[in-house]
Amino acid sequence: MLSPIAASSALTTGTITSQGIGSGLNVASIVSQLMVVQNQPVALLQSQEANNQATVSAFGSLSSALSQFQTALQGLNSTSQYENVTATVANSAVATATATSTAASGTYSLSVSQLAQSQTLVTAGQVSNTTSIGNGVISFDMGSITGGTLNSTTGQYSGASFTSAGGGVKTVTINSSNNSLTGIAAAINAANVGVTATLVNDGSNTPYRLSLTSNSTGAANNMSISVAGDTALGSLLNQNSGGTQELSQTLTGQNAQLTVNGIAVTSPSNTVSGVISGVSLNLASTNATTPTTITVAQNTSAAVSSVNAFVTAYNSIASTISAATAYNSSTSTAGPLQGQNSVLSIQSQIRNIMNSPVPGAPSTTSMLAQVGVSFQQDGTLSVNSTQLQAAVTANPNAVAGLFAATGSASDSLVQYTGTTSATQPGSYPVVISQLATHGTTTMSAAPASTTITAGLNDTLAMNLDGVSATVTLSPGTYTSATFASALQTAINGNSAFVTNGSTATVTQTNGIMSIASNRYGSTSVASVVGGNGEANLNGGSASIAATTTTGLDVAGTINGVVAAGSGQTLKGAAGDPSSGLAMLINGGAIGSRGIVNYTQGYANELNQLMTTVLSSTGQITSVTTGLNATITGENADIANDQANAQTVQATYTAQFTALDVTMSQLTSTSSYLTQQLAALAAQTS
Repeated sequence: MLSPIAASSALTTGTITSQGIGSGLNVASIVSQLMVVQNQPVALLQSQEANNQATVSAFGSLSSALSQFQTALQGLNSTSQYENVTATVANSAVATATATSTAASGTYSLSVSQLAQSQTLVTAGQVSNTTSIGNGVISFDMGSITGGTLNSTTGQYSGASFTSAGGGVKTVTINSSNNSLTGIAAAINAANVGVTATLVNDGSNTPYRLSLTSNSTGAANNMSISVAGDTALGSLLNQNSGGTQELSQTLTGQNAQLTVNGIAVTSPSNTVSGVISGVSLNLASTNATTPTTITVAQNTSAAVSSVNAFVTAYNSIASTISAATAYNSSTSTAGPLQGQNSVLSIQSQIRNIMNSPVPGAPSTTSMLAQVGVSFQQDGTLSVNSTQLQAAVTANPNAVAGLFAATGSASDSLVQYTGTTSATQPGSYPVVISQLATHGTTTMSAAPASTTITAGLNDTLAMNLDGVSATVTLSPGTYTSATFASALQTAINGNSAFVTNGSTATVTQTNGIMSIASNRYGSTSVASVVGGNGEANLNGGSASIAATTTTGLDVAGTINGVVAAGSGQTLKGAAGDPSSGLAMLINGGAIGSRGIVNYTQGYANELNQLMTTVLSSTGQITSVTTGLNATITGENADIANDQANAQTVQATYTAQFTALDVTMSQLTSTSSYLTQQLAALAAQTS
């Protein structure tokens, strides 16, 4: 046994490795019980932090449901799916078909007796494809071959005539860098003149032949080729079905011939549009003796599918909010979002939109319930499939206006073309006071001569849509009709006008020429202002003025307010609810032109709400940012409290360990004294 002095020395210099071994005091139990009280603030903070984490997680689930809802809304915001019409051909080997929303449902009989094809011309054979032929300028014009007879052996016409289609003469320059057969082919292809050139080797003694094929099919796309500057080059390529023919025709440019419901149709292309309103046919083969059937029918599946996806996505939101805000009375547990005003606000805003009529929509189709979509007692949506199908079938435009941002006009010649962010939903009356017109120039008399001579009367200085350029007529003798066609060809082939996107139409009445810009509006101009052929064009006298008028922009009012006109487009005035509402006025009468309805639809309104709610400054981000800041603070407080608790625990442990040692020392001293006193008493006895 240690003496009191020795025991004291052990406490000071030694290490206690087991609590309560001195006096039997249970230091660990005492300290543990004291720390339960000490750690109560930490437990409270940990509980609060866990609750806040659960709330943030619940907001994350809600945000995900809202994002899925927004994705479903985007599927509803495309107007094309509500107006989807399909066209199918029973025998797809004969033709395929596509349809627009304007196509009327029905069945049609189709027979194709001839496909459209391009003309192909082939030159005489040459010994070499690299030998120089000659330098010059090759001119290409497209048009029709009429009359005469085609010799199937030579591939050349007799007694025929060529009439230009008026698309413009295009030229290819041949010089020392490209004057071989190979070079000529490459130059033609690079010039983009509407002709494809290829070299063919026929295996003969003069094997190399140049094959020229028109890039466009149809009887009006046959080639007339002339060469200026070199006799040898001309002897190879000059080709006019009504005159010199140096090439052989192997394929004739021809139109497609077909009948639809017994009505004969001719088309320059194998893509035929307009025969059946809203339907385009792509012809592939003939079936003159075995007609096939075209079926045009409305396809409502895309719209119905999108509406169902919208309902499913909304119900996901409703379920998410319901579960997160519920209170379980049996467990006395509240959902993580219960009492969150931001959640109730989001839900309220969505329901307010969906329970309100769509502004600008007709009263018969302005609410979800009118197309079979309605709220249930539990707050979810349900779809009456029969009613929805019937609504989409009966009036797809009206259903489109219920969900998507779109416009529609009551007048068939008024076409809604778009809006700006300033346009408000509504029904806007349209009144037209002036229709758009073309800029025109009409001569006062017929040309003094319809014979054009180079350098004498072949140039006209013109202003077309604000661009000035000199037009050169091809030399030759014309009738009034062919003169008009040649003038139109020269204008539309001018590079300055082509670059500006300007074209003109030339007509003649009793020989008097009239030139009209194909544009509409105040920028539409077509005037002759000079050139050596100006006087000849106007009866031979420069003193007789032609009648020139500038085009007019459409004018009128939208919603009773004077609108802005540009060409055929009329646009709502700034400051008015119709601001930015644009429509194309395709002719018609002066005066009232009905109503244009513009709706933004549920999908558009809800999409805007979702964008706001889910934005970086939206309600969810604001709340979760605050909660995350609180969680960060709570974690810091927990860490501080836990560090303090460790210090307190160490202090408690040290204090009670010291008490235990002291009590042990006192016990040892007591035992020692008892023993000594007992020994002393024994000696005394």
